Amino acid sequence: MENDINKFQEHVNTNELIQLVIFNLGLEEFGVDIMKVQEIIRLPEITRIPRSPDYIKGVINLRGKIIVVMDLDRRFGLPAKEITDESRIIVVDVEGTIIGMVVDSVSEVIRLLATNVDPTPEIIMQKINAAYLKGVGKMDERLLILLDLENIINETAA
Repeated sequence: MENDINKFQEHVNTNELIQLVIFNLGLEEFGVDIMKVQEIIRLPEITRIPRSPDYIKGVINLRGKIIVVMDLDRRFGLPAKEITDESRIIVVDVEGTIIGMVVDSVSEVIRLLATNVDPTPEIIMQKINAAYLKGVGKMDERLLILLDLENIINETAA
């Protein structure tokens, strides 16, 4: 954990711009690195996989490719919500693993200075597994929870 914080602080000391896809889960805004996002799609029919973890909604066929779909609410230990017209699947590629994540809505793509990212406050890490979080981005009056996709899709991080 100490090493992760040091890497994070080295990253924050640069003036680089981070491009993020911003999405909502409930009332919270989250961000993921746009370079890991392949596409954002409406929810097609999802086929449930028997005996899969409760946070796996199932699989979809995306242009002939079978993609596992994860329910981020359940992954974070939050209550599951109804699927609405605003719900989307964010398809991400993390080190060659392609996975879909169900979110309540996708709002925008933003650029954020790395210096506007702070370590995740302890109170948030008590609600969501700390391994899933990279930090909190500050943009005007908004706070954006930045996700560590590698840990979210890695079974051992749970």
